[in-house]
Amino acid sequence: MAAMRIALLALAAMAVLGTASAATYNVGEPGGAWDLRTDYGNWASSKKFHPGDTIVFKYSPAQHDVLEVSKADYDSCNTNSPISTLTTGNDVVSLTSTGTRYFICGFPGHCTTSGTGLMKVKIDVTPGSSSNSPAPAAGPGASNSPPPPPSSAATSVGPTAGFGFAVVLLACLVA
Repeated sequence: MAAMRIALLALAAMAVLGTASAATYNVGEPGGAWDLRTDYGNWASSKKFHPGDTIVFKYSPAQHDVLEVSKADYDSCNTNSPISTLTTGNDVVSLTSTGTRYFICGFPGHCTTSGTGLMKVKIDVTPGSSSNSPAPAAGPGASNSPPPPPSSAATSVGPTAGFGFAVVLLACLVA
């Protein structure tokens, strides 16, 4: 009986350690936010986004918003037909599949086709497990599903690993 408990605990530990974690990124951090001062090209190129990760746009709703748009609308800063419009000032976007996602600010003059202070970011979601290590970003269209709660810059989370461990631990204690 004791050997079975030890084996189950070892199995649970391997499950926890072997589970990939998702990352949450606050757009523009650590040096900025969703604002006119942040270089989003540099910010995104320092990250590697994977399915399961989330991005959070933090801003003043009186000064900005977030529009997810097509590539053509991103390139031209066209705000007429967004895929989605986010306006809370703490918008969480789940990156559920590989591809490129395009986001712009819909306030007049905030997304322009040249110059600095462009409020537009292109997120490339690539295959593979999440990692908090910096890497280039770009990417093809993913979908926006219900968001998990936001956290700071790049935080690892593994909710299924903890749940699995709890179930196995409970089974060990009951046996």
